[in-house]
Amino acid sequence: MTLEIITADSLSPFRHGFFTRRGGASSGIFSGLNCGPGSSDQTDIVAINRARVADALGAEAGALVTLHQVHSADAVTVDGPLEEPRPKADALVTATEGIVLAVLTADCQPVLFADADNGVVAAAHAGWRGALGGVLESTIEAMEALGAERDSIRAVIGPSISQGAYEVGPEFLDDFMAEDPGNTRFFANGTGDRMMFDLPAYGLHRLRSAGVEAEWTRHCTYADPDRFYSYRRATHAGEADYGRLISAIRL
Repeated sequence: MTLEIITADSLSPFRHGFFTRRGGASSGIFSGLNCGPGSSDQTDIVAINRARVADALGAEAGALVTLHQVHSADAVTVDGPLEEPRPKADALVTATEGIVLAVLTADCQPVLFADADNGVVAAAHAGWRGALGGVLESTIEAMEALGAERDSIRAVIGPSISQGAYEVGPEFLDDFMAEDPGNTRFFANGTGDRMMFDLPAYGLHRLRSAGVEAEWTRHCTYADPDRFYSYRRATHAGEADYGRLISAIRL
C-alpha cells in the first residue's frame, strides 16, 4: 500500500510530511507504518517502515533522525546522524541539508517548523507536558540560534488528539491554571468533575504568542483508527501496546 502523507503549503519548499499509518509493513495491533523503536513491534519491521519514510522524503534511512522523547522542553541542534543512545529531548533543529528531522506521536502534537528565508527547519513532540513546559518556545529559540527569524518561521501542528476525545481530571486543569489563569479557555465541561482539554488550540496559542504563524491540520488521532495510532484509544481498548506515527521534515 502506498504511504499516505499529509502536507502543508506553509512548509514548502521543504520536503516534509505527517505520515499516517497507511502503507507500512507492521501487522497486528501495529498494522501499518509503525515507526516507534520503543514499541514492542519487531525491530526489523520498524526499520523497514522508517526506511520507507526516509525514501519518501528523498533520503537514505540513516539520514532520518529521531530522539529519545521524554516530554521535556529540550531542543537539540543536529548537523549529522545521531549516535546511540539517542539524546533525551523532544525537539530537533537543523540548518544542514539532507538530514531528516522526525518526531514520533500517538495523540501528542507533532509540530513541524520551517523558515524558508533563512534555511532552518525543526520538528517538535509537544504533548501537554512539553507544551506547558515550553518545548515549542525552545524550538523557536534553537532555530533563531541557527539564523532563523520569528516573523519568517511557519509552524504546523499535525494529527493530534482533539478536545472531544481528551478527557482529563481537575488536577490537570490546576497545572494549567498555575501557569496562566487564562488557560481555562482551553477546557470544556465534561461528565462530573471531568474536563475536556483542547491540546491543538493550546499549541496554537503558545506558537502564536511566541510570534510564529501557525496552523493545525485538523486531524484527530483518536477518532480515525484507520489512519492514525492513538495511545488513548489503545488504552481504552485494553490493547497491550500501540503504534507510533512519524512526522518529518528536511532541508
